[in-house]
Amino acid sequence: MGSRQIAQETFDDAVQENITEFEMDPEEAVREAVQQFEAQGVDLSNIVKDVRQPASENGQKQKHEILLTLDSLRRSVADSDLTEMAEQLVLFTEQCKEQLAFRYLAGQHGAYSVVFPAFQMASGDRNLMLKVFYALSAILDGQPDLLDSAGQDLLLQTLKEYAEDAEMTLAAIRCVRHACLKHEQNRQDLVKGGVLPLLTGAIVQHGDSADVVRTAASALRIMTFDDDIRVPFGHAHDHAKMIVLENDGLRVLIEAAKAFTDNASVLSELCATLSRLSVRNEFCQDIVDLGGLHFMVSLLADCIDHPDVVKQVLSAIRAVAGNDDVKDAIVNAGGTDLIVLAISHHLANPQICEQGCAALCMLALRKPENCNVIMEGGGALAALQAMKAHPKEVAVQKQACMLIRNLVSRSRDFSQPILEMGAENLITEARATHKDCDDVAKAALRDLGCKVELRELWTGQKGSLAQ
Repeated sequence: MGSRQIAQETFDDAVQENITEFEMDPEEAVREAVQQFEAQGVDLSNIVKDVRQPASENGQKQKHEILLTLDSLRRSVADSDLTEMAEQLVLFTEQCKEQLAFRYLAGQHGAYSVVFPAFQMASGDRNLMLKVFYALSAILDGQPDLLDSAGQDLLLQTLKEYAEDAEMTLAAIRCVRHACLKHEQNRQDLVKGGVLPLLTGAIVQHGDSADVVRTAASALRIMTFDDDIRVPFGHAHDHAKMIVLENDGLRVLIEAAKAFTDNASVLSELCATLSRLSVRNEFCQDIVDLGGLHFMVSLLADCIDHPDVVKQVLSAIRAVAGNDDVKDAIVNAGGTDLIVLAISHHLANPQICEQGCAALCMLALRKPENCNVIMEGGGALAALQAMKAHPKEVAVQKQACMLIRNLVSRSRDFSQPILEMGAENLITEARATHKDCDDVAKAALRDLGCKVELRELWTGQKGSLAQ
């Protein structure tokens, strides 16, 4: 994808030029414009590529459909026509959901300043308020910068006043999710405003609603992200600690799981959130003590055919295995066999291979007795098969190399069996192919007892050979 961007008007002018100057039909004109800009390295993800109606007789350019709908919504708000406003909100929301380009174009033309006043007009009318929230959620999706302080206050106030209303709570939480993804300032402002207890409270209050539990857990997880490239240092770690220590987040999430033993999507989301909260040794142990490990292992066994679920559970197991005592609990619960089964069952999936190797790597770290279990269960062979299946995936190669090293670093008797599986060639290839693999691959080869050739780099000066 290109890194350069253009305005919608620039793209539209190019299309119009193709029609008038080169006599192309509208569809061909759009295709040609797309090819022209993409060839120049332009990112068109925010550009509407629909064919517009031709210019009117007076030469006035016709607007895109999403802008026509926005104009109608703007008029209904200005005229205080609640019936028309409700209809236009529904239409506007549907169009915004179609693609980011529509949402972006609407956002550039003041959609937020139209939708926000609509909420004030809808006050007291629950159905109309929901329609406004759906529209707000739609335009915030991928555009968190649009939310201002008044919008933040609105979301917090709604979550407080409508805490018992599952549908209204869900609508507000969806807005919170979109507003906080890749936006550190919104996260910090909402956390300071008290959003964390409102999210955990929503899970407790509506523990029988799959949508509320799943969405609120996802929102809590997003609060622990560090994904805003504009901010060098976020508060991800602090937010995770606040969720656990101040809002009993671990207990809330694990208790919520008990109501959805047959709902893989909810349990997967809860696992993903728990993995983000495993930022302290004692938090990992708390997850086990509260029954979190039991439901993770059961979920992995029951949903082994569902790759999205498997990936999240493996990530969670990897996270809690940072605690040495938890390592033993995972092994005793049969976790290693399930992890090996997951890798083998989804050998074509690089993310599952990566997470599975990483989880086994953590279980093997400083634990020779666990290494015995992993070897007996086929863990080393599964890791090498993953390396063979994904030679171009650096993350898979790194995690597999680290696992092999952990298996043999304190148990040298495993070196020969692993070498007989073809480990040396695979690790050597990983080292040669991926620069990021060099250190871990070299360490694995050394601990396997292989001869490691040191790479030398000529710097151009006498006596300046550097490893």
